[in-house]
Amino acid sequence: MNNIMKSKGFTLIEILVALVILSISFLALAGLMVQTTKNNSFGGRMTEAATFAQDKLEELRAFSWVAITPGSDRMMGANGVDYGRTWNVATNSNLKTITITIDWNDPTQHSIRLLSVITQ
Repeated sequence: MNNIMKSKGFTLIEILVALVILSISFLALAGLMVQTTKNNSFGGRMTEAATFAQDKLEELRAFSWVAITPGSDRMMGANGVDYGRTWNVATNSNLKTITITIDWNDPTQHSIRLLSVITQ
Protein backbone atom coordinates (compact mmCIF):
# COMPACT_ATOMS: atom_id res chain seq x y z
CA MET A 1 0.00 0.00 0.00
CA ASN A 2 2.83 2.38 0.83
CA ASN A 3 4.32 1.63 -2.59
CA ILE A 4 1.18 2.87 -4.40
CA MET A 5 1.22 6.21 -2.59
CA LYS A 6 4.84 6.85 -3.60
CA SER A 7 4.32 6.12 -7.31
CA LYS A 8 5.69 8.81 -9.58
CA GLY A 9 3.79 10.36 -12.50
CA PHE A 10 1.75 13.35 -13.58
CA THR A 11 -1.55 14.28 -12.10
CA LEU A 12 -4.50 15.30 -14.22
CA ILE A 13 -4.12 18.92 -13.08
CA GLU A 14 -0.49 19.05 -14.19
CA ILE A 15 -1.42 17.70 -17.61
CA LEU A 16 -4.25 20.23 -18.00
CA VAL A 17 -1.95 23.13 -17.05
CA ALA A 18 0.63 21.92 -19.57
CA LEU A 19 -2.06 21.71 -22.27
CA VAL A 20 -3.24 25.25 -21.52
CA ILE A 21 0.31 26.59 -21.79
CA LEU A 22 0.82 24.67 -25.04
CA SER A 23 -2.46 26.00 -26.47
CA ILE A 24 -1.52 29.61 -25.68
CA SER A 25 1.84 29.07 -27.38
CA PHE A 26 0.16 27.69 -30.51
CA LEU A 27 -2.22 30.67 -30.65
CA ALA A 28 0.72 33.07 -30.47
CA LEU A 29 2.47 31.17 -33.26
CA ALA A 30 -0.68 31.26 -35.42
CA GLY A 31 -0.79 35.06 -35.10
CA LEU A 32 2.87 35.24 -36.00
CA MET A 33 2.28 33.11 -39.10
CA VAL A 34 -0.52 35.44 -40.26
CA GLN A 35 1.74 38.49 -39.89
CA THR A 36 4.61 36.73 -41.65
CA THR A 37 2.38 35.84 -44.59
CA LYS A 38 1.21 39.47 -44.89
CA ASN A 39 4.80 40.72 -44.80
CA ASN A 40 5.87 38.23 -47.47
CA SER A 41 2.99 39.33 -49.71
CA PHE A 42 3.91 42.99 -49.27
CA GLY A 43 7.55 42.21 -50.04
CA GLY A 44 6.51 40.49 -53.26
CA ARG A 45 4.40 43.47 -54.34
CA MET A 46 7.20 45.89 -53.46
CA THR A 47 9.68 43.86 -55.53
CA GLU A 48 7.27 43.77 -58.45
CA ALA A 49 6.74 47.55 -58.26
CA ALA A 50 10.49 48.19 -58.16
CA THR A 51 10.92 45.93 -61.18
CA PHE A 52 8.28 47.89 -63.12
CA ALA A 53 10.06 51.15 -62.25
CA GLN A 54 13.45 49.76 -63.28
CA ASP A 55 12.00 48.43 -66.56
CA LYS A 56 10.64 51.87 -67.45
CA LEU A 57 13.92 53.56 -66.56
CA GLU A 58 15.83 51.18 -68.82
CA GLU A 59 13.31 51.79 -71.59
CA LEU A 60 13.71 55.57 -71.25
CA ARG A 61 17.51 55.31 -71.27
CA ALA A 62 17.28 53.52 -74.63
CA PHE A 63 15.42 56.50 -76.17
CA SER A 64 17.20 59.42 -77.79
CA TRP A 65 17.73 62.52 -75.65
CA VAL A 66 14.81 64.49 -77.13
CA ALA A 67 12.40 61.53 -77.06
CA ILE A 68 12.48 61.25 -73.25
CA THR A 69 9.16 62.82 -72.24
CA PRO A 70 6.81 62.50 -69.24
CA GLY A 71 3.97 59.99 -69.27
CA SER A 72 2.02 57.35 -67.41
CA ASP A 73 0.60 53.88 -67.89
CA ARG A 74 -0.90 50.98 -65.92
CA MET A 75 0.65 47.57 -65.32
CA MET A 76 -0.99 44.37 -64.12
CA GLY A 77 1.22 42.37 -61.81
CA ALA A 78 1.57 38.61 -61.76
CA ASN A 79 -0.32 38.51 -58.44
CA GLY A 80 -3.30 40.46 -59.89
CA VAL A 81 -2.41 43.84 -58.37
CA ASP A 82 -2.94 46.87 -60.64
CA TYR A 83 0.09 49.20 -60.60
CA GLY A 84 -0.02 52.79 -61.80
CA ARG A 85 3.26 54.03 -63.25
CA THR A 86 4.05 57.70 -63.92
CA TRP A 87 7.32 59.27 -64.97
CA ASN A 88 8.26 62.92 -64.85
CA VAL A 89 11.19 64.45 -66.69
CA ALA A 90 12.92 67.68 -65.64
CA THR A 91 15.59 69.14 -67.94
CA ASN A 92 18.47 71.25 -66.65
CA SER A 93 21.03 72.17 -69.35
CA ASN A 94 22.51 68.80 -70.40
CA LEU A 95 20.88 66.73 -67.60
CA LYS A 96 17.46 65.10 -67.47
CA THR A 97 16.15 64.07 -64.09
CA ILE A 98 13.66 61.23 -64.35
CA THR A 99 11.35 60.43 -61.45
CA ILE A 100 9.35 57.22 -61.79
CA THR A 101 6.52 56.66 -59.32
CA ILE A 102 4.68 53.37 -58.90
CA ASP A 103 1.35 53.35 -56.99
CA TRP A 104 -0.73 50.35 -56.01
CA ASN A 105 -3.56 49.42 -53.68
CA ASP A 106 -3.74 46.35 -51.53
CA PRO A 107 -5.56 46.86 -48.25
CA THR A 108 -3.87 50.31 -48.15
CA GLN A 109 -2.35 52.72 -50.69
CA HIS A 110 1.38 52.24 -51.38
CA SER A 111 3.87 54.09 -53.51
CA ILE A 112 7.57 53.91 -54.39
CA ARG A 113 9.69 56.42 -56.28
CA LEU A 114 12.82 55.85 -58.36
CA LEU A 115 15.00 58.83 -59.30
CA SER A 116 17.70 58.87 -61.96
CA VAL A 117 19.72 61.45 -63.86
CA ILE A 118 20.65 61.02 -67.53
CA THR A 119 23.23 63.16 -69.31
CA GLN A 120 23.08 64.22 -72.94
